[in-house]
Amino acid sequence: MVTTKDIAKQLNIAVSTVGRALSDDSRISVETRQRVQEAARNLGYVTNRAARMLRGSKSNLVALMVPDIRHSFYYKIAHAMAECLERENFILTLSETGDRPERELQHLRELAGSQIAGVILIPTMRPHAESVRLLKSMPHVQLIRRHPALGGQSFGIDFARAVEDATRHLLQLGHRHIGYIGAHDQLFTSMDRLNGFRAALQAFSAKGSEQIGEPSDPDWSAEAIRQLLRQRSRPTAVVLSSVRITHDVLRALRTLGTSVPDDLSVIGFGDEPGFEWWGPGLTTVDLPVADLSTACGLWLLHHRLKQDDSASDAAFTNLSTSTLLVRGSTAEMRKSPAAARKKTA
Repeated sequence: MVTTKDIAKQLNIAVSTVGRALSDDSRISVETRQRVQEAARNLGYVTNRAARMLRGSKSNLVALMVPDIRHSFYYKIAHAMAECLERENFILTLSETGDRPERELQHLRELAGSQIAGVILIPTMRPHAESVRLLKSMPHVQLIRRHPALGGQSFGIDFARAVEDATRHLLQLGHRHIGYIGAHDQLFTSMDRLNGFRAALQAFSAKGSEQIGEPSDPDWSAEAIRQLLRQRSRPTAVVLSSVRITHDVLRALRTLGTSVPDDLSVIGFGDEPGFEWWGPGLTTVDLPVADLSTACGLWLLHHRLKQDDSASDAAFTNLSTSTLLVRGSTAEMRKSPAAARKKTA
């Protein structure tokens, strides 16, 4: 590994001069700083971050902790966050917890030891007590989910309103028996979505059929839609509550040969590549990923990393609103042939 001694030897100057030049010390002439920095680039010198920390320099690394980097929702967040931080000369580093509290704790220990500038995390359901203590010792903000024990600030999406608006769209089309497929976990975000679905049904005195289970298993989502369609009085429409569930159910509907929206109106979750062209075009909840990530990143930068605003310790939650993209997978409720005959008799 190239060191400051190697640069000093090549330029025939003192090691201390090299160190000051690399730190843009004004005591070193502009000409010498340029010579040192050019030599450092040519030799492939990399700054020793640990040494910089010992000299009191602040880290410019911000950690983003997500449950699953394979999830398109999370890599969209990571991309938007990286661009936001880069504009302010901070670098994003990514950590995958697998939604496991023990892995979350392991990563937080490493981040604390590396004197990370700040942490943006999507917390697990039950973080360890040590994780709570570690986070309180470093600038952090919660994203998407909010766990009360972690305190501080959080940026999320109004999931209850998102699902309620989606369900109301179907109700306004005349549907009175609507299915719902969601997760059984104890996350506040999952309960918010289910509560939004129930609130819309209650307002219209409509019937709902809920399938609540484990969406990480693609076979479960496929079986959930089959169960809804097997009901004697089956739903005429369905609301899907996550991106993963949406992918799995769309595949299952194609396999089952279900005609959308003739046999079933469908509202998905998230607007993924291909949803616009799936079948008649998927009506779906469009999540404000880029805006949410940018707002969260800028808040952390300007309130904690650049000015260490003590007033920012007060807890608050910022909720972004989603948009319902109406396409061809939803249609007005059609009366059954028997009902139509009865009306004309």
